[in-house]
Amino acid sequence: MKSTLLIRYGEIHLKGQNRPYFERMLMRAIVASAKKFGGQVGKGQGRYYLRELSEQDMPQAIDAMAKIFGIHSVSPAQEMEKDLDIVFAAAAQAAEKKMKALGKTEATFKVDSKRSDKRFPLNSMQLSAEAGGYILEHVPGLKVDVRKPDFVVHIEIRETALVYTDTVMGSGGMPVGTSGKGMLLLSGGIDSPVAGYMMAKRGVALEAVHYHSFPYTSERARQKVIDLARKVSEYTGPIRIHMVHFTDIQMAIYEKCPEEQLTIIMRVFMMRIAEMVAKQAECGALITGESLAQVASQTLSSLAVTNSVVDMPVFRPLIGMDKTEIIDISKKIDTFETSILPYEDCCTVFVPKHPVTHPRLEKILKSVELLDADALIADALAKTEVITVSAEDEV
Repeated sequence: MKSTLLIRYGEIHLKGQNRPYFERMLMRAIVASAKKFGGQVGKGQGRYYLRELSEQDMPQAIDAMAKIFGIHSVSPAQEMEKDLDIVFAAAAQAAEKKMKALGKTEATFKVDSKRSDKRFPLNSMQLSAEAGGYILEHVPGLKVDVRKPDFVVHIEIRETALVYTDTVMGSGGMPVGTSGKGMLLLSGGIDSPVAGYMMAKRGVALEAVHYHSFPYTSERARQKVIDLARKVSEYTGPIRIHMVHFTDIQMAIYEKCPEEQLTIIMRVFMMRIAEMVAKQAECGALITGESLAQVASQTLSSLAVTNSVVDMPVFRPLIGMDKTEIIDISKKIDTFETSILPYEDCCTVFVPKHPVTHPRLEKILKSVELLDADALIADALAKTEVITVSAEDEV
């Protein structure tokens, strides 16, 4: 009998004639993630299978598959030929193992069966009834409760027969890359990693641009951003980070522009540079972690200004969320503790005491004219370093 991870997808079922494309993209992600376990990936009717897994590798395989966008849920299962005697014996063994895992000598259960192979001699109800009877006869301490059982023994009759008792929910969403590619403005804060995660969940492959202001920001601040990208890459696959040297731009803004406009002018340069990097990387949109009214640069007026300096669509998946909701997601994806490390990024350098909250575009652009913007941007791009991070990198 083989240890198999049964993998289900969700939203892909709704894709009609385009469904084979999404299935292929999901298969590619599963194969890439499964390499570390040495399992064999197969596809059945509405299901994927990761086979030949050792008991030692199963927990890590479950965690890895549950992080792949497009996967609805996974179940560690025993897979066997479609022989009633073998199926019933496996169901009894699974029930006994589950009761022990619950730490009980007496428990209630029910059997839930699905039969997609209509040639199988028993229909779903008959299979559940006969399997339940077999379990009662062979596993002491069990009683049937179809309403609120302590656990459920699942039997699926497909290309093969599968028996399992546990289901772990996956990340859902769409396979990464099925919705194009976006450039994430990645800071060292809480919000931007969450924004990247949420857009990747909708199928957007990610690249990232980060602005560092050495020597005003430290090497530890730079490493913090790399670590955040690595955390997100557990869900998205490898991420290229474009590290943009931003010090000279910030110094020029600080020396020549009105103090209250420093933050919004800095954002103008960030958006322009991000768009240039995104076009070069063949991205179709920019992604930011902005949430409406969270800070001065995220008011309606401020967002209108920063939108106006780029032609590319700007996705803001956090725009209607409050900080508590964003923090909850950051904890779920394990970026929160890294985000709150006390290493400053460029957004906390040269912060004005009283930033403008309702900037007017014509005034901001007039201030930008005080700078040699094209030269500053060209120099920053020339000094940009590109690194690729992956969840498989050694930390």
